[in-house]
Amino acid sequence: MNGKILSKVKYPSPNPTIQLWVVTYMSNGLKVKGLLAEPIAAGSYDGFLYLRGGIKNVGMVRVGRIVQFASEGFVVMAPFYRGNQGGEGNEDFAGDDRYDAISSIELLKQHPKVEPNRVHLFGFSRGGVMALLAGILSKDVCSIVTWGGVSDMFLTYIEREDLRRMLKRVIGGAPTKYPERYEWRTPLYELEKMHAPVLIIHGVKDKNVSIEHAYRLEKRLKELNKRVESWYFKEFTHYFSPKVNRETLHRLCLWMKNQ
Repeated sequence: MNGKILSKVKYPSPNPTIQLWVVTYMSNGLKVKGLLAEPIAAGSYDGFLYLRGGIKNVGMVRVGRIVQFASEGFVVMAPFYRGNQGGEGNEDFAGDDRYDAISSIELLKQHPKVEPNRVHLFGFSRGGVMALLAGILSKDVCSIVTWGGVSDMFLTYIEREDLRRMLKRVIGGAPTKYPERYEWRTPLYELEKMHAPVLIIHGVKDKNVSIEHAYRLEKRLKELNKRVESWYFKEFTHYFSPKVNRETLHRLCLWMKNQ
């Protein structure tokens, strides 16, 4: 049942070549919602799983962004994560909600326009840790891109004082009290199970998710002789200028298609 679409409701698309749907799909017994974008033109496309950042209404899936990726020639699935936008369950933070990502991979593989062996994972910010966890658990994804992505939940707790209250509420306490819960949410400890090549994109001046997350991820992947490429931008923070953002998006899509 995981990944099975229960309902599709058409959503207004800003691009006449891309069709948008709000879908309800199954994820470990829960009805979860997400946004599905597909090129209208007939054909066979790579699947693209877009994993958003933030939590609840912060960092919610943006239609414009999803359409940008779909316009590059992908069928894009962007889960809202459990407990959001009318979906069942309670949102976690790189916890059980990883299964919403994994179920979305199954949804893409079953899509009539998707080559089932050509699914890519993309995560921005908090979505970075989601993409890595999903990539560890899903053996047959083609590539993983993490942009300004979290890789270490211990580091997030240390760096983001403004998030500590939320993390304690969602995870049940601080990492000093429950280190095993933070370790389970930190993909750095399981990267030996990763098969797909990884692309890391990060602004060196990022204050939301420090560049240290990218450095730790790159270092560990290299230690394990995994395929990894890094694009670091010295002048940028968590957010890139519109021009560089568009150029980087196009480049990463080409990188994906070459994997």
